[in-house]
Amino acid sequence: MLYLLAAVGALTIAVLLWRVIGAERVGVPTRQSPIAPDDDPDFLRRLGEQHKKPDEDGGK
Repeated sequence: MLYLLAAVGALTIAVLLWRVIGAERVGVPTRQSPIAPDDDPDFLRRLGEQHKKPDEDGGK
């Protein structure tokens, strides 16, 4: 049982080290996290343009 726990621990450490160090060297593409709408400059620009446009129905 002790050998099994040691093997699982060693495997976990090896995977974590590979994710931190090895993936960058091998060239594995990293996943880019999505941009929140309030951090996206294109979204903010479009939102500003929509806000500045006059209402199509003549206003309320």
